Amino acid sequence: MRENGSTKCLCGVLLHTNSGYGRDALWGCLALGLLVLDIWGLSMLRRVILPVIFLILIYGFWISPDFKEIAAGVSIFLFGMLFLEEGFRAFTGGVLEKVLKKTTDKRWKSVAFGVVSTTIMQSSSLVSVLTISFLSAGLIWLSSGIGIILGANIGTTTGAWLVAGLGLKVKISAYAMPMLVFGIILVFQKSKSLKGVGYVLAGLGFLFLGIHHMKEGFEAFKSTIDLAAYAMPGFLGLAVFILIGVFATVVMQSSHATLVLITTALAAGQITYENALALAIGANIGTTITAILGAMSANYQGKRLAAAHLVFNMSTGAIAIAFISQMVWGVDAISMRVGIAEDDYALKLAVFHTIFNVVGVVVMYPFVDKLVKALQKLFPKPAEKAVEPHFINEAAFDFPETLLESVRYETLHLYDNAVEIIAHGLNMHRTTIYSQTKLKAAIKSQRTVIEINLEQVYATKVKVLYGAILDFISQAQMKLPPDFSEDLYTLRGACYGVVRSTKEVQQFRENVSLYMRSDNPHIRKQYDAMRLQIARLLRAINEMRNMPEEDRDVLSLDDFRLEFEKKNIVHNGTMDELIRGGLITAHMATSLMNDLGFLRNIIWNLTDMGKAVFATKDIEAQEADELMALDEDDIEEISHIEDEPSAKTVQEGSAGT
Repeated sequence: MRENGSTKCLCGVLLHTNSGYGRDALWGCLALGLLVLDIWGLSMLRRVILPVIFLILIYGFWISPDFKEIAAGVSIFLFGMLFLEEGFRAFTGGVLEKVLKKTTDKRWKSVAFGVVSTTIMQSSSLVSVLTISFLSAGLIWLSSGIGIILGANIGTTTGAWLVAGLGLKVKISAYAMPMLVFGIILVFQKSKSLKGVGYVLAGLGFLFLGIHHMKEGFEAFKSTIDLAAYAMPGFLGLAVFILIGVFATVVMQSSHATLVLITTALAAGQITYENALALAIGANIGTTITAILGAMSANYQGKRLAAAHLVFNMSTGAIAIAFISQMVWGVDAISMRVGIAEDDYALKLAVFHTIFNVVGVVVMYPFVDKLVKALQKLFPKPAEKAVEPHFINEAAFDFPETLLESVRYETLHLYDNAVEIIAHGLNMHRTTIYSQTKLKAAIKSQRTVIEINLEQVYATKVKVLYGAILDFISQAQMKLPPDFSEDLYTLRGACYGVVRSTKEVQQFRENVSLYMRSDNPHIRKQYDAMRLQIARLLRAINEMRNMPEEDRDVLSLDDFRLEFEKKNIVHNGTMDELIRGGLITAHMATSLMNDLGFLRNIIWNLTDMGKAVFATKDIEAQEADELMALDEDDIEEISHIEDEPSAKTVQEGSAGT
C-alpha cells in the first residue's frame, strides 16, 4: 500500500506527462534547475550549459505558451535584482547605509530587522533577495545578512497565522505597476538620490511582476495537484510530503501559497495533520529557491548569503524531521495553553511552523561566525588582477645608473595606468587623445559618460604599483651614492604627482559628467576648456615620449602652466562677468572654482612628471634646463605681464585721447 502510494505520488506530481500543465511544469523545473547550477560556480560546465539552456527555452516556447510566461517571470525577476542593486548603490554612505548600520550593527538587531521586515512585507523570499541586494551593494556585512535571514524565517510564520486565523494574504504583485511607473520616472531625474529611489522602486516593481508571472504560469498546474490522493501514514508519508512541499513552493515561488493549499486540504479533511506538518517543512526548504535565483545576478557576497539561506533552511528542516514527535507534543501543549481547539489543525499548523523556525534560529545562532568563515572559503572573493612592477627589481641595486633607468621606466608604467583613470575621468578615450584627431572637435562630440569603476582601477593598477615603487626607492636610497639620491627623490615626487592627479580627477569627474551635458552653454564651455587643457597635455607628453632623446624639450611643458594661468577665469575676470551677467548660477560658480583648483594641480603634477622622466641624461644640459625652468612665481609673473597692455600701447591710447 505504501509502495503504491509513493509511486503514485512521485509519478503524479513530477511527471503528469499526459497533461500539458504537467509537461510545462517539468520543463519549467528543468530550466530553473539549470539556471541554479550557476550559483555553485560550475565553470567547467558553463560552456555546455548555456547552449543547452537556450535549446530547452526555445523548445519550451514552441510547445507551451504557459512556459513563456514562466521563463519571462524568471527573467523579469532577475532584471529587478539588477535594478535593486543599482539603486542601493546610489545610497552608499547616505541615509540607507546609516539606517541599515544602526539596525544591523549587532546580530540580535539583524534578526529583529528580519522579523519586522518580513512581517510587514509578508514574504521571506522578498526579504531574502533584498538582503542579497544590500550585501552585494556593500551596505551590510555577511554576518548581518545571515542575521536578517534568520529573522526572516521567524517573520514568515506570521503569514501562516494570517492564513490559518484570518485567511488573509498581502498580494505584493498588486503594487508592481505603480512602482514601475513612479520608479522609471525617477530614474530619468538628474539627482543622484532621486535616481537611486527610482532604481529601487523599479527593481521592486520588476521583482513583484516577475513573481506574479511565475505564479500565473503555474496557476493551472497548481489546480491539478490533489493532495488527498497522496495521503499516507508513517515515515514514508513524511518524506514524500516534504518533497511535495518543496516542489510546490519551487513551482509557485511562495511558501504562503503552499500554506494556503495545506490549510485548505486540512479544512477539507483531504490530508492528515502529520502530512500537513511535512508539507510545511518542505515549503520552508523550497522557499530558498527564490534567494538562489536572486543570487544569480549578484556578486560573490550574494552567493554566500543564498548559500547561508539554503544551509539554514535545510538544517531547520532536518531538525524538524528528527524531532517531529517532540514538536507535535509541544504544539499540543502550547495549543492547550492558549485555547486553540484540539481539532483546529489549521492554527496548530501555524504553531508548529513557528516552533520549528524559532528552534532553528536558536540552534543556528551560535554558529553564525563559523558559517561565515566556511562560506568565505566556499565562495572566495574573486582575485583582483593587481598590476605588478615590470622594471624594478633587486638585481639593479648594484648598478646605480641601471637602477635609475628602471625607476624611470616604472614611473612611466605608473603614468600609463594613471592615464586610463584621467582620460576616462574626462569621459574621453586614450586612443582619441593620442591620435591625430583635433581635440577641440573630439571634445565637443564626446558627450557620453563613460561607465567605469575608477576606484577599482585605481586600487588595482595605480595604488599597488605606487606602493611597490615607494618600497623599492626606500631600499635603494640606502644603497645608492649621494649623487644619485637626488634624481631618485625627484622620480619619487613624480610618482606621487601622478597618483595625486588620479585622485584629483576622481574629485571633479562628477561635475565634468554633469556640466559637459548641461543645457547651459556657458558652463559647458568652461568644462570643455578644462577637458581640452588636460587632453592636450596628455597628448604632448605622449608625443615627447616617442621623440628621440636629443629632440625632447622638457621646458616646453611649462607652456601648459602658462596657458592655465592666462586662461584662469578667476584671475582674468571672466568668472565675475559670468556671475554678474546671470549666465551661470552661484552653485555652478562654486563648482567651477573648486574644479579649477583640481585642474591646476593636475597640470602641475603631470608636467613635473614629464620633466623628471624625460629629462636629459647629460649633466650639463640638465643643469641648464633646471636654470631655465620656470617656478610658480615666474609663471604667475609672466602671465600677468602678458595680460597687461604694453607701455607703447598705453602711450598710443593716451595720444589718441
